[in-house]
Formats: sequence, C-alpha cells, structure tokens
Amino acid sequence: MATVRRTIHRPPDAVFAALTTPETYPHWLVGCREIRSVDADWPEPGQSFHHRVGLVGPITVADTTEVVEIESPRRLSLEVRARPVGRGRATFTLEPAPATGGPPATLLALEEAPIGLLAPTKPLADLLTAHRNQRSLANLADYLERDPAVT
Repeated sequence: MATVRRTIHRPPDAVFAALTTPETYPHWLVGCREIRSVDADWPEPGQSFHHRVGLVGPITVADTTEVVEIESPRRLSLEVRARPVGRGRATFTLEPAPATGGPPATLLALEEAPIGLLAPTKPLADLLTAHRNQRSLANLADYLERDPAVT
C-alpha cells in the first residue's frame, strides 16, 4: 500500500471538512476535473460522489467515489474508481500534530492501494500512486493554508 504523509497547518476538523466536501477535490486532487453530483446522504458509508477524472489532455471519464468507512474527524476510507483504469481503496488518517506553540496543525496520512482485478499490479501502482498522492496532499495543504477563512 502506498502511504504518503503531510503536515497541514490547519486543525484536524478543518482538514476533515475538506476531505468530506467533494466540491473541494478538483482544487487539490490530481486528476479530479469536476464533481458532477453528490449523493444526498454523503458522507455516510455507501454514499458516493460522482466525478470526472482526467486521463490525458482533455480526455475525461465519468466515475464515482464511495464512502467505505468514516470516523469523524480521524479517518475516511473511500473506494475510488477511474474506469477503465480500475478501482482502489484510499484511506485518509488524521491526527493532531504535536504542539509547537503555533497554530494547530494536522498530520495527514493517505494510504492507497489497487483492489479487485488491479490488486496484482500493486508494486508498480505504488510507485505511481505515491507520486500522485504526494502532489495531491501538497495541493491540499496549499488550498487550505492560503484560505484565511479556514481555521
């Protein structure tokens, strides 16, 4: 399982709020182009948001991301789809960063692995996924830290 970590200089509840607000994803998640719709009971387990994923250039694919498990504001596990590429399990784990005398911060870990028919591709997928997820968490940090309204 590819795991990446990042400290984000916002409290865990603010980071968790971004993770559970699908409309933020195009701002920070590499490959997410747009949110098409969100199920009414999102982010309850079994609920989905529907998105477009960019493949190459202007080519996009419509797909879904479903909540597998949620423990607010500490853990969010999603089944992600990007057909025709396949499915994966992405799990965000949040914990307060050690106090430094500055504003509250969050240690955010993102673990992602292919599932289903793609599971055997894990060694190769880990390399690609880790790079993409490092960039995504950096984007998330930038997105949250540049907005003074997010506390």
